Amino acid sequence: MKTNACVSSLAEVSLESAKWKLKFISAYFRGKDANAALLSNFEVFQLLTDLKQQRKESGKNKQSSGQQNLNTIMYETLKYISKTPCRYQSPEIVRDFLVAMKDHKLTKAEKLQLLNHRPVTAVEIQLMVEESEERLTEEQIESLLQTVTSILPGDSEEQQRNSAMATEDKGDQA
Repeated sequence: MKTNACVSSLAEVSLESAKWKLKFISAYFRGKDANAALLSNFEVFQLLTDLKQQRKESGKNKQSSGQQNLNTIMYETLKYISKTPCRYQSPEIVRDFLVAMKDHKLTKAEKLQLLNHRPVTAVEIQLMVEESEERLTEEQIESLLQTVTSILPGDSEEQQRNSAMATEDKGDQA
């Protein structure tokens, strides 16, 4: 009986997550297979945060071992993902980012990497964009960095460190 309840709960969660995905996943992230889609860290963060809130509101105290394992996975995932730039993103920011990325000839996976990691240096871009040396000029890399940093919000402490590093680099070049 407990197994049926757990399966039923998972089916409800799957249905809700499917509805949520349809709402927030851009056409950019859809593959040829209609059931396959890439999720950004922001989308996973939102999904797990909403799921956690629903569980709090339902107030169910008795949980099976499977449910406890799921809770552990959710907790660990939220703990990790809340330390990434996605915590500052919103659906509007993601949409604006994808629209701005149309001008750049990048794959869906590369756009997702940029969205998830919010690179601030040319080296980070080179690590995320396959064969970037052949595909992108220095001006295109700078343009890409400008687009990423202007649209995607970042941690203010991280931004201060990066601007200090950029100032030092310019001073070293002079």
